[in-house]
Amino acid sequence: MPLLRVPAILAVTVLLTLDAGLHAQSTKEPHVGYVYPAGGRQNSVFEVTVGGQFIKEANGVYISGSGVKAEIVKWYRPLTQGEYVGLSLKIRFKREELEEEQKKAGKTDPITDEMVYKAVNVTENDLKEMEIYRKRDADPKRQPNDQIAEELTLRITVDATAELGKREMRVLTPGAMSNPIWFQVSQWEERRETEPNDETPDTVIGSTLPVVVNGQIMPGEVDRFSFAGRKGTRLVIAADARELMPYLADAVPGWFQAVLALYDSQGNEVAYAGAFYYRQDPVIYYEVPQDGTYVLEVHDSIYRGREDFVYRITLGELPFVTGIFPLGARADQDVTVELQGWNLVETQLNVRARVDRNRPIRWYSIPQTDKVSIRFPLRIDMMTEIMEQEPNDGPETAQAITLPVIINGRIDRPDDEDVFRFDAVGRVVAEVYARRAGSPLDSAVSVTDATGAEIGFNDDFRDEAEPLITHHADSLMTAAMSGKGPYCLTLKDAQRKGGKDFIYRMYVRAPRPDLDLRVVPSCIMARPGSHVPITVHAIRREGFDDPIHLSLVDPPEGFSLSGAVVPGKADQVKLTLTVPPVAPKEPFLLEMEGQSRGSSRHRRFTRPVIPAESMMQAFLWLQIVPAEQWAILVNGTPATKPPLELLPVDRINIRPGGSTLLGAKLTAKYPPPNELRVELTNPPKGISVEKVSPEGPGLIVSLAADAAAAESGQEGNLIFEVVREWTPAPTEEIPKPQTQRRSLGILPAIPFQVAGQAQTRRK
Repeated sequence: MPLLRVPAILAVTVLLTLDAGLHAQSTKEPHVGYVYPAGGRQNSVFEVTVGGQFIKEANGVYISGSGVKAEIVKWYRPLTQGEYVGLSLKIRFKREELEEEQKKAGKTDPITDEMVYKAVNVTENDLKEMEIYRKRDADPKRQPNDQIAEELTLRITVDATAELGKREMRVLTPGAMSNPIWFQVSQWEERRETEPNDETPDTVIGSTLPVVVNGQIMPGEVDRFSFAGRKGTRLVIAADARELMPYLADAVPGWFQAVLALYDSQGNEVAYAGAFYYRQDPVIYYEVPQDGTYVLEVHDSIYRGREDFVYRITLGELPFVTGIFPLGARADQDVTVELQGWNLVETQLNVRARVDRNRPIRWYSIPQTDKVSIRFPLRIDMMTEIMEQEPNDGPETAQAITLPVIINGRIDRPDDEDVFRFDAVGRVVAEVYARRAGSPLDSAVSVTDATGAEIGFNDDFRDEAEPLITHHADSLMTAAMSGKGPYCLTLKDAQRKGGKDFIYRMYVRAPRPDLDLRVVPSCIMARPGSHVPITVHAIRREGFDDPIHLSLVDPPEGFSLSGAVVPGKADQVKLTLTVPPVAPKEPFLLEMEGQSRGSSRHRRFTRPVIPAESMMQAFLWLQIVPAEQWAILVNGTPATKPPLELLPVDRINIRPGGSTLLGAKLTAKYPPPNELRVELTNPPKGISVEKVSPEGPGLIVSLAADAAAAESGQEGNLIFEVVREWTPAPTEEIPKPQTQRRSLGILPAIPFQVAGQAQTRRK
């Protein structure tokens, strides 16, 4: 891959007035929980607030794509409980002290608040912050969260030519980069809610349509907006809430579940939406019957709220797609795509299905007006494709198919069934791709033999590669065909629903073991010459259990992977990315791929490794959510080389219940060997560093494996961190100094296997 640089791919703004501590390693990684407003219009300048934690030292902002810049204006954090109590006690004790002095002096003049504040150097701003704390603390509905307690004000500049759509935004600190949050670029007028608007509707919209309204929902709050509706307007009201923040770590449901309601000038509810089909963000379509003032209402479904309950609502007579047919096409073939929806001017587009080696989904665009285009995805495959042909509602009228094949069709009406007849021997897989493509179809698939006996059935299967889907309604059925046939394959909606939007794409084929790959984190900020731990997740399909060999795709010189194999049957591996001592100063993108090298059971193939972020949902579940880019920013002074190296080995073989010895060579005279520690980062289950002992000119690292916890055959990588641990000499000021610890760096990952005998095989 050629080196991709700013501004073509990334936009990064970094403050230039930094002190000498710019490149000090951050001890706590920055976290961002929301940005408000979560977007803005082309050709505009505006300020936004980013809520997060450990962002005080922020010195830059990363925004993917071109045409959007950010400047840090200020940082703010309300008083903590400890700070408030400290100030309160300080004021109280000083008042008591002054009153005692007055008493001793025989004076009776009252001690005023101003006298006390001046004596303890409490400023007007301190008093203001104390009042803010009291009000927040007294609010019984408030749900404090340290992860969004800090606020960063940014000044955003969006160019007139900035590409429309979603961007990734991250906050940079001297030693780290935050998790991503979504930021949207629109082409419409933007408005912000004006509080209070719970009882009296906000008039910020007026007669301006189309418009994007930005707001935040607080506990128990309902936001209301009035606007002028004109007779005949085919109004689309689409909310973005979960679209902006897919998961909330400490909320149930695990996202902001927005609800929309529309009222006419008499106060009658004329439209309501709590979702759009299975998608959690609601959409309303309403044909305005007469001129008048209408009121739009938005709130959380169970009236929760907090600063990170951010929404963007787009209102206007705008095109909205409810369905795409077909959902995909065969590579290098022409296909006519039909769009269904509201306010569509163009509903057909002839496209040539092009293969994208990185991802199976390819995006296309169809203009609607001079200002509006619609982007839609197509899934590109290599198999033969056919269209479903009606009537095919039963075995007597079943459509004949030849395997392998992809069938593009619809469940046209409630209780509709599509039946297909085929001959086959051996195992056959039927996989439905519908809900994952945005279709409301809740598929159910069954297969019967020549006697009518059912030999296979599936309703739902969970696709771990699709973490944002809340109802995994697509089917994946495997059945064994004992004779040639004929067999009948039936597809229907499990809820007995149907309609023009109930579109599907069904694969009927032999089993095809495969996988999807994800790399976490999706954005890395590293020092030159360092080794950065990363995690690759493997989502294995249909019994694929071979090792996966990982590699970077055309990386800049000096970048490499250590421990770059996902062991057979493993669903993840931790490895390290080596950053060279001299690296590009600008942000750039890396790509990674994983390869199955083939075996007696599985074919040879290559799959891209998609960048992703690990997000917690509702206190409990961790979701691996795909991101757009794997971005790298090499920043700071070069990393100090660790003062030791482990002697090279291909793999460390560890015996359960025993010890395994590793040799280490010292590469520096300082620190002394007795101050060096070697520790495992995220150690595998049951494996630990038992001790580190000086041995001749080097060290011996002893690994221990708990026989009860470390399973025989367990494989993966060990990632060691070198730490200096020492106690300073006592002084008069500090007669009993505490032990100090300092990380000296991460070593490249080394493969290991828990085996029957403890041995280390040299290269």
